[in-house]
Amino acid sequence: VLGSAVGMDKLAMKTVYAQAGLPQVKYMEVLRSQVWSDPCVFTKLCDQIEETLNYPYFVKPANLGSSVGIAKVRSRSELEAALDHAANYDRRLIVEEGVVGREVECAVLGNDHPKASVVGEITYESDFYDYETKYTQGQADLLIPAPLPTDVTTQIQEMAIQAFTAVDGAGLGRVDFFYVEATKEIFINEINTLPGFTATSMYPQLWAATGVPFPQLVDQLIELAIERA
Repeated sequence: VLGSAVGMDKLAMKTVYAQAGLPQVKYMEVLRSQVWSDPCVFTKLCDQIEETLNYPYFVKPANLGSSVGIAKVRSRSELEAALDHAANYDRRLIVEEGVVGREVECAVLGNDHPKASVVGEITYESDFYDYETKYTQGQADLLIPAPLPTDVTTQIQEMAIQAFTAVDGAGLGRVDFFYVEATKEIFINEINTLPGFTATSMYPQLWAATGVPFPQLVDQLIELAIERA
């Protein structure tokens, strides 16, 4: 329960990962009351964001999933509109500094002694991995395993297990990262403690590529649930 609660609240998750020493992109917390407030307060808020972070930004609700309410912004006017839009979904918002990086994911399986799968990569033509891109067939491609240097793959797998353990994850989880090739930096984006589990979802495909076919994966999850009970 704790892992799912922390994973659902992106601000709580970021706090936990900061304490665990996992690298993250720069961000700021914003409250709906600051957005839907006196125009002077809102103006000062936007000034503070621009002084702290570099464009482009990603504005998102602290809760929700599937990229609902998220916007990529490159200007003051877009920032103001994105904050107003995101405030419709949550009273706590996040403004993240964008990075130019590859989006990679790693599946985790286990309870007290979790294991990591091979690493996969998501590629797409849209501006970012938004709701439409995620759920429209043909909008995104999955590369499994991701064409990464061995040392980078190993580091991502180790970070995925660390992220899973930090939130007290149990059973299954998928950890998403940004990999910046130019600097070889790896930033954790988020953990999904209830990842997609269809035949075309990343999670089961990652384990299939690791040598754990779907029926065996389901069996292991049942055994882990019994172990945890």
